[in-house]
Amino acid sequence: MTDHLQNAIAAGRYVMIAGPTAAGKSALAMTLATRLDGVIINADSMQLYRDLRILTARPDAQDEARIPHRLYGVLDAAERASVARWLDLAAVAVTAARKAGKMPIIIGGTGMYLQAALDGIAVIPAVSDDIHTACIEELAQIGGSAFRAALARLDPVTAERLFDGDSQRLVRAMGVVRATGRPISAWQQDPHQGAFDGTALKIAVLPPREQIYQAINTRFANMMDSGATAEVEALAARNLDPGLPVMKAIGVREVIAMQKGELDRAHAIEYASRDSRHYAKRQLTWLRNNYNANCSFDSQLSERNVEEIFSYLSLAP
Repeated sequence: MTDHLQNAIAAGRYVMIAGPTAAGKSALAMTLATRLDGVIINADSMQLYRDLRILTARPDAQDEARIPHRLYGVLDAAERASVARWLDLAAVAVTAARKAGKMPIIIGGTGMYLQAALDGIAVIPAVSDDIHTACIEELAQIGGSAFRAALARLDPVTAERLFDGDSQRLVRAMGVVRATGRPISAWQQDPHQGAFDGTALKIAVLPPREQIYQAINTRFANMMDSGATAEVEALAARNLDPGLPVMKAIGVREVIAMQKGELDRAHAIEYASRDSRHYAKRQLTWLRNNYNANCSFDSQLSERNVEEIFSYLSLAP
């Protein structure tokens, strides 16, 4: 098995595990990493941040001690993660894993990260802080609907595919067209760069939807009992820009409202769980439309599944 595994790694094969939140991706990754001598590389935008370990369901210290984990908790809350930044960090992690003779295992539910690993990204010039801030302030003043209408006059293609409440992408698109004079939709049509070398075995973790929703409904209450409220309290005490990505992590707004006395605990759990279910639904839609998996499993991995994975990786059973 070792020779076959090393040959697969040398040939550039790697594993990618995708699925909605609370589907059981982490448990599957741990099982595969044990069987394949792997390194688990995070592709979840919120798990990049170190400030919300519990609220973002990052692997615990015990799992990290058993199997090498990369790109978990590597950014401070004051930083802005991006697809390009993740792609650079992940490429380094994949290369390091291969040099160590270990199988790279990419795992996450952030579709844009997974797509970037497979297909690369368009190189889009950076937007200055002044322009970015001006766009944020304009959006706050006129609201999402009017802001999207203004974007439509400059970049109708992007405005058409966004919705009024998608503030982060609206601001990004407006900033790019104002900074460069060229719509982000045009930049995105340029040749893409940065896709990982090699061939991915794409696995989808897809339990029944009702099972996912049930896991979500119980998970947030467990998070609060396990220290998530203290995490959010410490984050709120930093008085960071509310537009930062980490401040939009599911549950942050509800816990802050609870701490201010604006929500009781039951409603905080209810609203955060609802948002998480909606997010899972969007992830499932992305998987269905964009992720052509080689194999799909529920959260339980059988020996037949393992043999199937070995076959895709060209390993001996």
